[in-house]
Amino acid sequence: MLIAQRWVLAKMRNQIFFSLDALNERIAELVCELNDRPMRVHGASRRELFERLDKPVLGSLPETRFVTSEWKTARINIDYHVEFDHHFYSVPSSLARQEIDIRATAATVEIYLRGERVAAHARSARRGLHTTVTEHMPKAHQAHAEWSPSRILAWAATLGPETAKLAEAILATRPHPEQGYRSCLGILRLSKKYGGDRVEIACGRAMSVGARSYRHVESILRHGLDRIASTEVAGTARPAHENIRGPGYYH
Repeated sequence: MLIAQRWVLAKMRNQIFFSLDALNERIAELVCELNDRPMRVHGASRRELFERLDKPVLGSLPETRFVTSEWKTARINIDYHVEFDHHFYSVPSSLARQEIDIRATAATVEIYLRGERVAAHARSARRGLHTTVTEHMPKAHQAHAEWSPSRILAWAATLGPETAKLAEAILATRPHPEQGYRSCLGILRLSKKYGGDRVEIACGRAMSVGARSYRHVESILRHGLDRIASTEVAGTARPAHENIRGPGYYH
């Protein structure tokens, strides 16, 4: 860089160019002069040394260009998707909650678990949306591969009308309905742990206090607020809110 500054830039410091082509042409001339100029220490020019020493041992260029990539560590969500650059990509559902590495290029997103690639997708720039491979879904979810608000609501209705109302409210409050799929799916999965009847009651309680997320329903179930009479809850119990941890959080 020092040689280029002294030989090329310094020689042009008092020259004026009226186009980029003229500037590049002058730079090319000075670079040729620099490469052809004999060096006192070596007794030869840079071009001569390159032709004699470097060129005979040069290898051929790779057939494909080097691909730059970005890496990120993440944890797979309960809905077997991971987020990268505001888009969600699926992985095999059996890997849910595992910590993985994401390698992203301009065209692809690859997901690795302990050095082994477990999923690959074309990169998407659609913020808040999902790219899902059917084979990654649990058998129970594969019937819903073509997710849509109507399918989500139909699925929620199998637990009860309050669950369906909450799912509809969640989808309606998101800028894009797809952004609410994660909360809806999480609520539906709570039925495996707490049972459909309790989830239905909890969804009703969440609706009554204006709650609109998975965390609200999970909090109600975890603290047993669905088993308390609604009048007692209104009079004595804390409102369900995702920012209220409760005493159990500190144990």
